[in-house]
Amino acid sequence: MICELEVKRRVHAHLIELDHSDMRRSLRVAEGVNLSSNDYLGLAHHPLVKERMVQTIQREGCGSTGSRLLSGHRETFARLERRFARWKRTEGALFFGCGYLANLGVMTTFPKEGDVIFSDELNHASLIDGMRLSKARTVVFRHADLDDVARLIEYETGPGQKFLVTESVFSMDGDEAPLAEYAALSRATETALIVDEAHAVGVWGARGSGLIEEMGIESDVFISINPAGKALGVGGAFVTGENWAIDYLVQCARPLIFSTAPPPAIAGALDAALDVIEAEPERRARLLNLSVHFREKLISEGLQVKPGCSQIVPIVLGDSEQTVAVSEDLQAQGFDVRPIRPPSVPQNSCRFRVSLNVDLEEAVLDEFSETLASILYERAGVVA
Repeated sequence: MICELEVKRRVHAHLIELDHSDMRRSLRVAEGVNLSSNDYLGLAHHPLVKERMVQTIQREGCGSTGSRLLSGHRETFARLERRFARWKRTEGALFFGCGYLANLGVMTTFPKEGDVIFSDELNHASLIDGMRLSKARTVVFRHADLDDVARLIEYETGPGQKFLVTESVFSMDGDEAPLAEYAALSRATETALIVDEAHAVGVWGARGSGLIEEMGIESDVFISINPAGKALGVGGAFVTGENWAIDYLVQCARPLIFSTAPPPAIAGALDAALDVIEAEPERRARLLNLSVHFREKLISEGLQVKPGCSQIVPIVLGDSEQTVAVSEDLQAQGFDVRPIRPPSVPQNSCRFRVSLNVDLEEAVLDEFSETLASILYERAGVVA
């Protein structure tokens, strides 16, 4: 090019700013003890899941060859959707390529101009981006604050539909939304409750279908989004709801209509993952027991830990530079834990988001806790 594009100068300047603020990121393969994985139940490497994926590739090929409405649909998807809907105790389910696409599809299909969306301030970026693309107005309420959202809903007296949107288990803090209270509020105010179960599906509930099941509010949830690349160990995402809502997504959800369908082998592997979850409830029990043990060990080492009982354990350090430096020290000791910084979390709340999985041993978590405490004490000039 004869002249340099303005976009190049702008990007270069932004990258320099990121360097100066120690906020530039890089892609790096996981090494050592993986404490950042969302493979909570260890299903990504489960023999049955891998075997079923290979079998589906042999039978149906590698790619889906088109969108679900063209050549990409398979009976493999349809069977899996029916099974997933039964598991979630809803009428229907629809499979998307990933959780981000599913959230964009839901938030741009149902809320319309004149409607109001009430969104938890810590909702995931994919929900936020979907709301931004929607023509509805968004009102943000304080994190997991029932009184705040109730006040805001009462204040809105317009004729449009109201939507309450929340995660069930939050991705960065690991805490749970007050879903039972939200369900009662939604019933009383004719508000449509939308719940992202990304970090709850596969883990919570007697059958493992999520926090919605745990709270017994299946009939009160308008739509749930269930990403399948975390506890389910594979990929894609299920949207569940009544049949009329699922059919409307097929007609109108642009991320579904204009995306090539996932490979059929994904559906085969997910069917196997559901088999394992149903047959081995001890995986879920072990995961939550690990969470209790790990939190107790961190506290015994004098570390500040946010309260909770989920498999996500945030250790907030605050300062970005310190968090990155401590992360490098931990990685040098063989612990792969990544620094979480803005925009994933608010300013001055940089942290380690430790994601537990069933393949971790208590002794390894104890060693990590002791190593982290030692590093922090040393950096603070304190002899442990």
